[in-house]
Amino acid sequence: MTSFVLFDTALGTVGLAWAEGGIVGVRLPAASREATRASLLARHPAAVEAEPPAAIRAVIDRIVALTRGERVDLVDAPLDRAGLADFPARVYDVALAIPPGETLTYGEVARRIGEPGAAQAVGRALGANPWPIIVPCHRVLAASGGTGGFSAPGGVATKLKLLSIERARTSAAPTLFDDDPAFGLAVKPRA
Repeated sequence: MTSFVLFDTALGTVGLAWAEGGIVGVRLPAASREATRASLLARHPAAVEAEPPAAIRAVIDRIVALTRGERVDLVDAPLDRAGLADFPARVYDVALAIPPGETLTYGEVARRIGEPGAAQAVGRALGANPWPIIVPCHRVLAASGGTGGFSAPGGVATKLKLLSIERARTSAAPTLFDDDPAFGLAVKPRA
């Protein structure tokens, strides 16, 4: 049986679905709470709304904290990987290892999985990511320094909001805030 819950974050209402094997899907905020619900149920039509168990509640709490700007990672979130093909699994593993506030390019992800030249395939895999924000596909950028795509509701604007919340560096160009202690730590330029 698949269950789901809707919860509020700094970005808006997020939907999260889980089953016995772990989290099966996350839907980032749509235009309204009902639109988020509809989006989640379109992907998981048999899901029923339920109170999350403790392990899922802990992930939800960390997602809420991350969207408030806390430096939280979700690398140990219990994901249901049943039926996941090898290529996207490797892409998601690399994305999971990107710490909050840091980024990689699609090409860097491709090289890390041992498939240089597969940047477009990496982009397609991330576009199909069933667990956005947990598997932080928003932390993967185009080689040109551009954002690349983002398939969640709100598209690239949502990606930029997430990167901004995390104070991620998206280029090597210095900013006014690089050494400002009010922003938590000195930011190191991307190499």
